[in-house]
Amino acid sequence: MKKFTPVLLLLFCVCAMADPGLITPSNGGPVSREAGSRERPPPRIDAKSWMVADFHSGQVLAEYRADERIDPASLTKLMTAYVVFKDLRAGKFKLGDSIKISNTAWRMPGSRMFVRAGSAVSAEDLVKGLLIPSGNDAAVALAEHLAGNETAFVARMNAEARTLSLVNTRFANSTGLPAADHYSSARDLTRLAGFLIRDFPEYYHWNAAKEYNYGGITQYNRNALLWRDGGVDGIKTGHTRAAGYCIVASATRDKMRLISTVLGAPSEQARTEAGRALLDFGFDNFETRLLYQATVPATEVRVWMGETETLPVGIGRDLYLTLPRGAHTKLEANVAVKDAQAPIRLGQPLGTLNLSLDKKTIADYPLVALRAVDSGNLLQRGMDSVRLWFK
Repeated sequence: MKKFTPVLLLLFCVCAMADPGLITPSNGGPVSREAGSRERPPPRIDAKSWMVADFHSGQVLAEYRADERIDPASLTKLMTAYVVFKDLRAGKFKLGDSIKISNTAWRMPGSRMFVRAGSAVSAEDLVKGLLIPSGNDAAVALAEHLAGNETAFVARMNAEARTLSLVNTRFANSTGLPAADHYSSARDLTRLAGFLIRDFPEYYHWNAAKEYNYGGITQYNRNALLWRDGGVDGIKTGHTRAAGYCIVASATRDKMRLISTVLGAPSEQARTEAGRALLDFGFDNFETRLLYQATVPATEVRVWMGETETLPVGIGRDLYLTLPRGAHTKLEANVAVKDAQAPIRLGQPLGTLNLSLDKKTIADYPLVALRAVDSGNLLQRGMDSVRLWFK
């Protein structure tokens, strides 16, 4: 077993997965448990790097060398799929489109869906062939169709990585076959999986398919957790001799979704056991709750010189919080707001929400205007001027 330093970010970085980029680097050392939590330490994982995080809150529950740049093997196809789904939603192609298979795609080594050169294959078949049997031929066929050639498509993959702030990721191909300057990290891949789940829920279900038949050949999803854990619904495995065995797995239990990433495990069984152990650790020891909905007011503020006298303020987005099990009952929320003067724009900060646990602040969030308020008419402004003078 490899030695590791667990990082348990129990009581901070508690922000919404509306931005999976909030799965951020830690200080690299252990963080002491607080609030009387009694969860067991993370499991021992035999892999080069790993991470488990909550999807909704962005909370990192445990990690090891999560920012180290490592060959991602076929986990590369998470970004291939992201770009494909983006074009699909934009209407640049349709699932029913026929795509001609080039000799280049047909000759791809490694895992394949076994398309034939010169044949026409539906885009939907290629997308399923990309995700379920992890077809390298499907990846290249889609890349050529959408960008003209794989090189141009990979440039789009890298541009998307920069947009999503995947700072330790660079792609050299769309397949994950070994190549120079082709790498990612456990943190980046966890975040990328979160973006896929968040941005393309209508396509995510394909990741849960256990088998796929094309051309009379049935192939099975290499994610063994789909058979072992009923809560697992994705997301991707990978393997090359250089990368070892890799997996990004996601599961839900009691409305809580976790994502675990394991890179460089020594065997297929080891990656499966590691992925499940991290998920079990997170579900057993933590719970995530929706504290505030985006449109639900936390309180109201007095508005002067406006068309209305009061204005609801809130977080402005769904706010999820992940804490050790049992700690939510000790959570205290305190609101601080001040009167405001119109005009007020939607989303304008007007106060602060303070969250504390055992009298210790764990996070502060701005309270923002949940709607805009224009200046009042002459009479309203005049009356408020008098009230303010006496106030």
